[in-house]
Amino acid sequence: MAAADRSPEPAGPALAGLVERHRETLDKATAALAARDYWSPYPEFPKAYGETAAADGKAAFDALLGRPFELDQPGTDGEAGGETSPYGPQLGITYPHADSEALVAAARAALPGWAAAGPLARAAVCLEVLARINARSHEFAQAVMHTTGQAYGMAFQAGGPHAQDRGLEAVAHAYAEQTRLPRQARWTKPQGRRDPLVMEKTSTAVPRGVALLVGCNTFPTWNGYPGLFASLATGNPVVVKPHPRAVLPLALTVRIAREVLAEAGFDPNTVVLAAEREGEGLAKTLAVHPEVRIVDYTGSSAFGEWLEANAVQARVYTEKAGVNTAVLESTDDYAGMLGNLAFSLSLYSGQMCTTPQNLLVPRGGIDTDQGHRSFDEVVADLAAAVGKLLGDDARAAAILGAVVNPGVAERIGRAAEGAYGELALAPREVAVPDFPDAVVRTPALVRADAAKPDDAAAFLGECFGPVSFVVAVDSAADAVELLRRTVKEKGAMTAAAWTTSEEVEAALVDACLDAGVSLSLNLTGGVYANQTAAFSDLHGTGANPAANAAYCDAAFVADRFRTVQVRRHV
Repeated sequence: MAAADRSPEPAGPALAGLVERHRETLDKATAALAARDYWSPYPEFPKAYGETAAADGKAAFDALLGRPFELDQPGTDGEAGGETSPYGPQLGITYPHADSEALVAAARAALPGWAAAGPLARAAVCLEVLARINARSHEFAQAVMHTTGQAYGMAFQAGGPHAQDRGLEAVAHAYAEQTRLPRQARWTKPQGRRDPLVMEKTSTAVPRGVALLVGCNTFPTWNGYPGLFASLATGNPVVVKPHPRAVLPLALTVRIAREVLAEAGFDPNTVVLAAEREGEGLAKTLAVHPEVRIVDYTGSSAFGEWLEANAVQARVYTEKAGVNTAVLESTDDYAGMLGNLAFSLSLYSGQMCTTPQNLLVPRGGIDTDQGHRSFDEVVADLAAAVGKLLGDDARAAAILGAVVNPGVAERIGRAAEGAYGELALAPREVAVPDFPDAVVRTPALVRADAAKPDDAAAFLGECFGPVSFVVAVDSAADAVELLRRTVKEKGAMTAAAWTTSEEVEAALVDACLDAGVSLSLNLTGGVYANQTAAFSDLHGTGANPAANAAYCDAAFVADRFRTVQVRRHV
């Protein structure tokens, strides 16, 4: 690609080798950003990694348990740890705890050398990190499973190849934006009869400074890799602060990154791990540090808003909470709609920022290929679809995973007690023979009425986890307006709708464009509202209160560096 010639050549044989090894992947990734079709260099099928890969990954994970995690970092002053698998066992891993000032200072000291490498060399190093992570996808799957509660199949895909896709996508965007301007240009201005004015101008992408990644409990790699690799690829050293309940996946990532950096001739402190002790509140300390110029965060709205208000010295990228809404107006594939919704509500026990929460249904019912279905019939049929999907415990466990934290368990318990309203489907316990201490619950469906203030108070607040509301509304127009208002006031990461009416579809599209949320229409097959594909789908929009950024567009990377010009007369 022509743009690839705009960055300086990498120095040293090791670095040149990385560029040669990964140049084709980088070129294909940047091309995929424009094509928006399916593309991935990382196989999503577990068997693609070899016949013994799953067993080898399990053995590698087991070897980490019950011992200190080796990571040679500056400022180490003790240990931190205490992860317990949502499936029951304690991991028993301790991580080096370091003084926060020492970590930031070490990262800041690594900045000049990393910045001087240039966009192409940085991209090559990032791709080597991702390649080594990919080769250990089964080990990462175990780490993700036992820190998030995702079932193994989902932990492998979402925590492995799909997360790696998102990291690569960020690198490709970062490379494209940094090479959009030519590194060198000659400027010639005619002067009539006089000699022209001629200048040489050099443009250099200059990083902002030290970046902070604040990891989340549910998707430490999938949500963490976009910010991590966007910052690295644009020249910013990164302090990685994992969620205390999900340290291992990011600790492994940091260790691999440091190994690659050192081998390529860079300061390994370009990436450091900030493990925290219980109650330490390390994210707040790091976020307002004057040397921290970028913050990436996924988690609760309360802390996200605190970051936005207080980390004023930094460019803050947040993915917070929202209330995802779906409209069920009509369908020509009733069974397909119900099956798609049942899976969307059940996947990872609804512990996804994209899971539909409020399902808006006209109180007069909906037209389907199976005839008109009343509101009560739609509710009953959806409850039956969820029950059928999760009727077998082994299958249910593979879809649901385990409850990630006590807050989710409390909400599902409150739903079972009727605290949120009349139950259309009660949650039940699912036994997992291999993990008898796992807390696994099927979703709860709650009947609600948009005209009742008490019901509205319940369903208009985020209820993260396997609790969804089937809400009666007066008409399709009222459903569209409630969707619009919910997104504008509460935020949403996604919206969904089923309709056979061109008029209703147009109104839905208009509402989502106005409110700033991406819309999935009439999904009945193997694509679900709570799933997005790297290089094609944007995760969030940054245009409503749920998030101020999107994974991944040019805006997500372009403000992590600034372009500085030097000009001189020829």
